Amino acid sequence: MPATPIPASRLYPAQIEGSWLKRYRDLIDDWPAFVDALCRPLPVAVWANPSRISGAGLAELLVEEGLSPEPIPGLANALRLPADLRVGQHWWYCAGLAHAQEVVSQLPALLLDLEPGQRVLDLCAAPGGKTAQIAFALGNRGTLVANDLAYERLKALQGNLDRLGVLNVTTTQVDAVNWPSSSGQFDRILVDAPCTSEGTLRRHPRLLGRLDPADLGRLGSRQRALLRKAVRRCRPGGLVLYSTCTFAPEENELVVAAILDEFAGRVCLRSIAIPGLIVSPGITEWQGERLDPQLARCLRIWPHHNDTGGFFMALLEKDPSLPHEPEPEQAVFTAAGEEEWLAGLTIKYGLPADYWLPYRINRQGRRGLHLMAADHAPPAWPKAAGHGILFHRTNLSPPKPTTAGALILGRSATQFCLELTPKQRDAYLRRETFTPTAAQGAAHPPGQTIVTYRGHPLGVAVLHRSGVIESLFPLHWSGRVAP
Repeated sequence: MPATPIPASRLYPAQIEGSWLKRYRDLIDDWPAFVDALCRPLPVAVWANPSRISGAGLAELLVEEGLSPEPIPGLANALRLPADLRVGQHWWYCAGLAHAQEVVSQLPALLLDLEPGQRVLDLCAAPGGKTAQIAFALGNRGTLVANDLAYERLKALQGNLDRLGVLNVTTTQVDAVNWPSSSGQFDRILVDAPCTSEGTLRRHPRLLGRLDPADLGRLGSRQRALLRKAVRRCRPGGLVLYSTCTFAPEENELVVAAILDEFAGRVCLRSIAIPGLIVSPGITEWQGERLDPQLARCLRIWPHHNDTGGFFMALLEKDPSLPHEPEPEQAVFTAAGEEEWLAGLTIKYGLPADYWLPYRINRQGRRGLHLMAADHAPPAWPKAAGHGILFHRTNLSPPKPTTAGALILGRSATQFCLELTPKQRDAYLRRETFTPTAAQGAAHPPGQTIVTYRGHPLGVAVLHRSGVIESLFPLHWSGRVAP
């Protein structure tokens, strides 16, 4: 352990040399480069929300905003930005045009061989970046179940899904080790397992002082239980991706080896590659013990090879000849009597007459209506924490779209939309009251309106008869622009 306190912002070589990370010295091709990488800040990486903007469109927008985005090899819609950039304070983040996510954390969705129509489970989903990527790879339709044990983490996950407009996700709050068989089987399952998180040291330097070898046994046991559950809930012929952000073989190859032994002949490891990135194979020897040679099909990413964090992935395929389980009971949704609300939104915002056909509407509580993909069909069990996104608050007077709802509706609205100036945009995101221009006041009647910037919806505001605009941007959403 380091002899001096770990600073908040960075690590130093002496601290790494004095820590338990030196147990990996023989696994790493260039130890000095590895140490140097851990002592440098991690660049910011963002990906374009494909339901709202292309990767090229996002890059162009960022350049116009005075930034210098760099493409990331192996990730078509991802861009690298300076390490000190506070992404959440930029309007394009608030508008859900992009999501900030470390490069290596963007890889699982890339390797799951996803396509629309598949039934997918994300067992340890929060904070939701991987969930959102999976959702969009499915075309933002169909069925994705995102689970997490911690309520606060699940809340953060739902916040990201709301901002990005993800409509094909049901969230659940269950200990994934006890995930019920009544949920049925899934075509694809992601197990992004809780771990010692050594690979995140560039973002969380203080973690080095809390690393404890005793955690390896405890976490390894849970990781095996999670992967075991995923294999059982996977359909024959389906895929399970196991990933961690740690270097420890006890949490990586040894976990995978144990499950391969337990399910001998019923699962196998697929070889995986990521063109454009430097990757290393899984290890086949550790502390003098020879491991299963097929563990070389796993994939390791070391921080110094691609200027990233550390990551491990293993892709398991279930024998397609095994028997399939019956389809599970599906959750029941009711939307009786809600047509009047939809008609009101259609008329007010000038939406197309067939606007609601791709969606399923459901009232999940007293607050208002939730919006989902029309073909979203989650299981009845485990009981859901939520379906889709809350998009229209009907318990208010007058009722109003939520910010998440406005980010969706505003893209098709033809009236009651107010385009903001840059100064007004920043005031809106700071929840300030501001004055409309003469042209805005003449063109827009008083009342609720969806505000936009460069044609992209930001949320809901109220144009008061007194001649001011009141921001209704939610206080709890990250991304308010600094004064």
